[in-house]
Amino acid sequence: MILDFDIKEESVENIDADLEIVFVVEKNFSHKWVRDEKLLKSLGFEGEDGEVCLLAESKRLYVGVESFDKDDMRGAISTALNSIKKTEFKIVKIGSYVDACPVSYMKGLVEGAILGTYEFDMYKSKKKEKKNKTLLVSLEDAREVPLNLSHAKKSLEEAKIIAEVTNNAKTIVNQAPDEMTPAKLAEYVQNLASELDDVECFVGDEKFLQEQKMGAFLAVSRASEHPPRFIHLTYKPKEAKEKFVFVGKGLTYDSGGLSLKPADFMVTMKSDKSGSASVISILEGVAKLKLPFEVHAIVGACENMIGGNAYKPDDVLVAKNGKTIEIRNTDAEGRLVLADCLCYASELKPDYLVDMATLTGACVVAVGEYTVGLMGHNSKTKHDVLKASKHSGELFATLQFNKYLKELIKSEVADVCNIASSRYGGAITAGLFLDNFVADDVKDKWMHWDIAGPAFVEKKWGYNQHGASGAGVRQALYWMSGKLSRKKH
Repeated sequence: MILDFDIKEESVENIDADLEIVFVVEKNFSHKWVRDEKLLKSLGFEGEDGEVCLLAESKRLYVGVESFDKDDMRGAISTALNSIKKTEFKIVKIGSYVDACPVSYMKGLVEGAILGTYEFDMYKSKKKEKKNKTLLVSLEDAREVPLNLSHAKKSLEEAKIIAEVTNNAKTIVNQAPDEMTPAKLAEYVQNLASELDDVECFVGDEKFLQEQKMGAFLAVSRASEHPPRFIHLTYKPKEAKEKFVFVGKGLTYDSGGLSLKPADFMVTMKSDKSGSASVISILEGVAKLKLPFEVHAIVGACENMIGGNAYKPDDVLVAKNGKTIEIRNTDAEGRLVLADCLCYASELKPDYLVDMATLTGACVVAVGEYTVGLMGHNSKTKHDVLKASKHSGELFATLQFNKYLKELIKSEVADVCNIASSRYGGAITAGLFLDNFVADDVKDKWMHWDIAGPAFVEKKWGYNQHGASGAGVRQALYWMSGKLSRKKH
């Protein structure tokens, strides 16, 4: 579906359109725009969340929704548009509601429309026709009086950017591993950098990794015929207020290495590059939104494969910061790549350092498929991230570090072991492993986001399709924008 948007100051009744979308909130049929109550009830429409009823003759589509909350509106507009995607309705109008904050309401509609109608058809031999739809949003009844139209239009453009870069992350992840190799990912980033203002890109190969003494990263990549790439994307506007560094796990494919995954678990491992896709798209969003922050996106891109030169259980690897790592399972490889990348990132002296990774199945067990596990040492920073999730619509849950779990990654032969000695608390022990590679003066500025659950789900959920969700992109952009808003006040 190809979407266009416009904001109207006039009342929805006075806007010419092919169809009107009417939201029935909390099963409330008393709103002045619900003009077909008797007919709806005769058809069995009750206004349940996600329920739709198209009255083609009266040119109205009714959609049930729980509340005016931004995320509920994302889901409602997604449901509405997907229900009419095959129709010839080209111009669709939507009214505003007096109980809803106009900017929040409108941003929810725009984001939900773009996110919810995303389709990945790159490998389909017969592609479906994509219909053009124009959404006209009336803010005449909104509570902001008089309506600041320029402010509303600016918010609309911001919402479009946030949703579109999230969809870009989805497309990176959804591509097949033979299509999106480390070299192809680096090429994508270089092309992206050339299209953005104030953005530079550096790509390093094996020689660079050797020069940087990134022994853990090199070990993971060495059995693949596709050579690794170290990617460093930088957005540096004039008079940047703070420095954010995002590090993404970029396993373009993960077979498990010599600790080979079972066949069923190997399917979907193209999703192990989700962290890299997210940090790349975060920087793209920041550059397009022109946020006044210096932002770095660092990606360790490689494949974890098998072969005669594969790294092995019982190997001892040396990371960039000199710490030694005992290998007891080659399928705990993402943390090894991140280890060297976090050492590099620490040297940039960030004000905030965030790594994002599909790191552990244990996190999915702990908090479910739809929630990101949040870890770190700074309570205030974690609290700010949790507050941002109310606006982004992404679900986050804090997992606490503790000294007892730290004991489980001690090694008898090296400084640290790449897996814990117990099966319990695996998401947290993985985070504690990464802590070894964050410089002491940066630890209080670092957070670990385990996106293993929501990054890739093999069924539709909410306004997310089968496959990649772009986990973490909206969250980071809302978190950073929120910091900017607080500074203004």
